[in-house]
Amino acid sequence: MGKLKIKSGDIVKVITGDHKGSEGKVLKVLTDKNKAIVEGVNMVKKHMKPSADNPQGGIVEKEASIQMSNLSLLTSKGETTRVGYRMEGDKKVRFAKKSNEVI
Repeated sequence: MGKLKIKSGDIVKVITGDHKGSEGKVLKVLTDKNKAIVEGVNMVKKHMKPSADNPQGGIVEKEASIQMSNLSLLTSKGETTRVGYRMEGDKKVRFAKKSNEVI
């Protein structure tokens, strides 16, 4: 498995699957599974047992993880792009391959 080019806090678009076209902010990246959790995308219902944190219990909606290959990074202009790396001086930076702008 190679280096993951999407990081938490990035704005991404789902490019394939049931939630194709949905956009959201990456909340968490699961590097070991090659998946990410995106805000407001791939919502699932989880049945919660009453506990100290959730005394009422019931059905809770939460985000499920999505495969990284189904996500594409959005630029500031709102278009999808691939991510590259380059050296600027002595610093390694990510850049959008479509617009060549630093992310």
